[in-house]
Amino acid sequence: MAPWVRAVFQFVNVAMFRRGMKVMGRPLLLLHTVGARSGKPRQTTLGWFPDEDPARRAWVIVASAAGAASHPAWYLNLVRRPNGEIETGGERIAVRAESLHGEERERAWARVVAIAPGYGKYATDTDREIPVLRLTPA
Repeated sequence: MAPWVRAVFQFVNVAMFRRGMKVMGRPLLLLHTVGARSGKPRQTTLGWFPDEDPARRAWVIVASAAGAASHPAWYLNLVRRPNGEIETGGERIAVRAESLHGEERERAWARVVAIAPGYGKYATDTDREIPVLRLTPA
């Protein structure tokens, strides 16, 4: 993607977040990370899902990249540097990312697809296992 197209796309996504819009009926959060290679601040808008434990303050996010063959950059940033920040509900919160695996990932994925069925197609569009992450306050 050309840099200017990426900049426009990023501007529109952040504007959607600031206006309180939703994607696939899901509330949005603004994820702040540090670039895995560049070390520069990055931000991306993502839909989020509730954690399976309602007593735990956590946000579940999905690195679907709309079923693309490769992981989204924000996911690679969190793999390299799992500490970041989110903006949601008028708060800015320091978080730590944890990739879910095994049964825990499968339960989370089933919840995501039950809440937002559009995500289910992404798994059939790619050969990779789509990562599911939990963000918890740091």
